[in-house]
Amino acid sequence: MSFEILWFVLIAVLWAGFFFLEGFDFGVGILQYFLGRTANERGTYIRAIGPHWDGNEVWLLTAGGAIFAAFPMWYASFFSALYLPFVFFLLALIARGVCFEFRHRSRLKRVRNWCDKILMFSSFACAILAPVAMANLIIGIPIDANGNFTGTVFDLLKPDALFAGLLGLSLFLSNGVLFLTLKIEGDLQERASRASKILIVISVFLFALMTLNILGKSALCVVPFVLICGSAVFVFIGSFKMAFISLALCIACSVAVLFYELFPNVLVSTILENSLTIWNSSSSQYTLKIMSISAAIFLPVVLVYQIWSYYVFRNRINPKNANIEE
Repeated sequence: MSFEILWFVLIAVLWAGFFFLEGFDFGVGILQYFLGRTANERGTYIRAIGPHWDGNEVWLLTAGGAIFAAFPMWYASFFSALYLPFVFFLLALIARGVCFEFRHRSRLKRVRNWCDKILMFSSFACAILAPVAMANLIIGIPIDANGNFTGTVFDLLKPDALFAGLLGLSLFLSNGVLFLTLKIEGDLQERASRASKILIVISVFLFALMTLNILGKSALCVVPFVLICGSAVFVFIGSFKMAFISLALCIACSVAVLFYELFPNVLVSTILENSLTIWNSSSSQYTLKIMSISAAIFLPVVLVYQIWSYYVFRNRINPKNANIEE
């Protein structure tokens, strides 16, 4: 396997990890405002992702950094074309981080309420923008022979890309509510379990529409559709752990299918023969070799640390013992 293919696969894995981990993170950020009826209840929901949200964002930073180092032409063209959406995305991520910290430290109910609202809106923005950006990789954008973006922001808002954003939002909400069923006890857990039935049905319906739309182009899209249908079955029989695992696999497989169909391209151009591939956008062999050695050393350390953090904070949260001030 060449270094170009290796790093294409690694970047796909990083994006899959981001959409799974940060996906339920976004989902909880949105749902806390609708499932929680008081500041205390919303705080309990937020506490479920409190130890993990910043670690989950590492997957995004690592994916962006890997693209920058391994495929600089891809990075330059993609991030330049989506400059405005990425600015809003980064501002939303910053707002989320500020809300987590301010809410945790403030004793004023009004401040916590505003943090909950901003957290909901910023999580919603991230949950829409990230799938839209990824969809544009394979749908295509106008770039010239030098990799320069020649269109406008409206070229990024094609119906298929917007539908991908809506589908991504529904998957993140379903993933988030299933995570809450595994982390919260009592009435708040029951509230999340009831919401999971509604959200998973919406996700299956939207995923079915997406599958029918692209079935002629990729038969592999059937695999994630089967997984999300399995997740729905597990939800309705009350096996929330299996439902969460099945939906996580669905999200990971969806990203895998996207990158499989994208290969060997990394960014499709709507202008004939201007698409960027792993061959014409990669760094030198020496750079890729050094990166591979570094990844072999440090990536296992990062994975072990994150798995350990989830193990340490594996226990359910009892709202009565959450120690969150009203």
